[in-house]
Amino acid sequence: MNPVTEDRAPEPLTEYAHRLTRRLRAFDRRHPLLWDAHITGFWVTAALIDYVSGGWRHNAHTLDVPGWLLLTLSLGLSVPLLWRRTHPRAVLAAMALFALVNAWTGAALQAALLQLAVVYHIALRRALRDLWWATALVLAPVLVSVARHGEGTWDQQIGSQLMSITVAVLIGITVRTRRNYTEALEDRARRLETERDQQARLATAAERARIAREMHDIIGHNLSVITGLADGGRYAAAKSPERAAQALGAIATTSRQALTELRRLLDVMREEEQPDQADLTPQPGLTDLDQLLDGVRSAGLPVRTTTHGSPTLPPGRQLTVYRVIQEALTNTLKHAGAGATAEIELSYEDKGAVSVTITDTGNGSRTDSPSRDGRGLPGMRERTALYGGTLEAGPRPHPEQGWRVRLHLPEETPQ
Repeated sequence: MNPVTEDRAPEPLTEYAHRLTRRLRAFDRRHPLLWDAHITGFWVTAALIDYVSGGWRHNAHTLDVPGWLLLTLSLGLSVPLLWRRTHPRAVLAAMALFALVNAWTGAALQAALLQLAVVYHIALRRALRDLWWATALVLAPVLVSVARHGEGTWDQQIGSQLMSITVAVLIGITVRTRRNYTEALEDRARRLETERDQQARLATAAERARIAREMHDIIGHNLSVITGLADGGRYAAAKSPERAAQALGAIATTSRQALTELRRLLDVMREEEQPDQADLTPQPGLTDLDQLLDGVRSAGLPVRTTTHGSPTLPPGRQLTVYRVIQEALTNTLKHAGAGATAEIELSYEDKGAVSVTITDTGNGSRTDSPSRDGRGLPGMRERTALYGGTLEAGPRPHPEQGWRVRLHLPEETPQ
């Protein structure tokens, strides 16, 4: 015998029953009055058949009940069912009047049992405290019948009616509980779907912001270097053609590097073709700092570096340090002016802590604030905040000229 698996497909008969039930419920939601009219018509027909065929005589306590009264009682105990779902309490109160007349006259029409259907709907749709007075209304005709006609004992008549009411109430509560449970599951599924869509949109927005930061860092830095090299080559063209040729060669090299990084970044965005490319694409790290500084120096900005300690940073922190240095030097190339120099001081501490200070000796007139720079300083602060670090950027204290950017990443928090 094959073992039964949890993901076994439902039996054809069960699947058919579920599908049929869903269709009936959908039809009922679309056409509630039509469904109620069919149900009510069935019971009205049954009550009239009982009246016309004389079947009521088998249970009646007296047979001299007028025909018009029997017809009125038959209709009064069945027609109100049309509103049993929308106004069950009013329907039960109306049917109770006819049930009392039915018990008093001794007709004992079986249509009086339709009150149990209304009790079921009260248990299904209304507050459960309404069941107390509903039970009293249904029991009242029984008491009247026993007191007036004296057929059967009190405990037999009342016990039988109480048992019928209990069954109707239990069915109503069971269906109500099942319906509430299904609605709760559907609501939870909708909320989870909404939350999933929101998370997807947030992830997309975060990815777009990350790509925007990366493209800003790549394009902004390399274009600044190319601009500096082009200016230097233009001035050197007349006096020193060899220096101009070197500048053109450096421009070509920097352009190729920029294109390579942009192609690598754009390849990450091709999720349909290579969905895991984002995890496999290498990002710049501390080992790429020398190449970065060489490009800045070739653009005409002298840079001096001082290092304390040995770097033991994970790739994410290395990328943050690299991008902050890159952005600071790019801003220096843009705003510091001719004759400026830059200095970088790196201090590596234990457990991944690191401090970086980038200063330049520009003319002090630059205003590359977050409001002017769009993505530069905000991008650096966002990267720093990922690791709980701090970033300060502003003019150097008087009387010194230039700009200073100071980054500090604290120790890594143990996971």
